Amino acid sequence: MIWLMAAAVLLAVIAAWYAWRTVVQCPCALDLEATHEHFHAHVELEGVHVREGDEVRVHSAPTRIALGDRQLLTSKATVRQASLPRRLWTRLIGATHIADLYEVGFEG
Repeated sequence: MIWLMAAAVLLAVIAAWYAWRTVVQCPCALDLEATHEHFHAHVELEGVHVREGDEVRVHSAPTRIALGDRQLLTSKATVRQASLPRRLWTRLIGATHIADLYEVGFEG
């Protein structure tokens, strides 16, 4: 009975460690382009290294730009950094699901 309670406590500690995230605010630069030559949206974070399992939210970014337009903006971003167990889990699952990215097709 005691080993069952110890296992439950250990599982709870591992689950809490998995769910733990560090939140970092940082400035960022946005490069948005919708021309005939390029169609992209790039974000460069200042002072933060993004790894697997991390989440990035850019604040005050435009949701659309006009065709033929290019915008270079500065904004702020919130980065939620993953814990070590989440990072390892994301790496493991990402390696097994990489083939899902190959199933992209265009019809027309």
